[in-house]
Amino acid sequence: MEHPIFDSIEKAAKPDFGDILTKSFDAVKELWQPALFHGLISMLFVIPLLIISYVPLMPFYVGLFENMGDPYYQPELDYEISFWIGYMLVIFALALVVQLFNFSLVAHFYKVIQFKDTGLNRPSGNYFSFLKGNVTKILLLNLAAMGIAIVAALLCYLPIFYVMVPLQLFAVLFTFNQDLSVSQIIKAAFKLGHKFWLIIFGIVMISSMIAQLGIIFCFVGVFVTQLFVHIPIYYIYKSTIGFKSEALL
Repeated sequence: MEHPIFDSIEKAAKPDFGDILTKSFDAVKELWQPALFHGLISMLFVIPLLIISYVPLMPFYVGLFENMGDPYYQPELDYEISFWIGYMLVIFALALVVQLFNFSLVAHFYKVIQFKDTGLNRPSGNYFSFLKGNVTKILLLNLAAMGIAIVAALLCYLPIFYVMVPLQLFAVLFTFNQDLSVSQIIKAAFKLGHKFWLIIFGIVMISSMIAQLGIIFCFVGVFVTQLFVHIPIYYIYKSTIGFKSEALL
């Protein structure tokens, strides 16, 4: 028997573009503090990855800096091919680990939004509670998202505009439907994304641009605004699929 969520998507009413944006802007006023905490925790994982990624490239940049006035200087990194293969594998593995924790953070943030929206007590701490029993599922979802994005990019980039909508729905579907398998989450994301693609695409584009406004505040504001894109996604989910009573717990 097919999961009930697919019937809910089939019967889902068209989300109101303006209403979702209005609710999202109103929610930001009360969610900026948890957004800041989630953003800072996320950076605790991203910054070490960036440092590890750039350390082997330091000789390249040092050489460029020391020979800025030499037009004949040709920078190169004296590493064996085996080093670069190992380097890429290590970075890939670390990126998956970082994404694993960040995905859990996003899921926790969705619960914060829901608790605030419904008037229930806001969860504190336990930012990585969604990792419990879900490590394999989250890893597979991230690998699937990566694979879908790569294939879409290889097809002259145009399909990336289509798949970016369902990819944005992976985390919210995972958060509020723990009983869904990886394949069911992917199927539901594409089914919902396809049905309301234009509306969701427009909302994602607007919220993504707003999320970049934090750069204006000397990058500090990014820690707050980077999670703004998830707030309208929450309201899209609520207005189309809605919540089962147990999803509120």
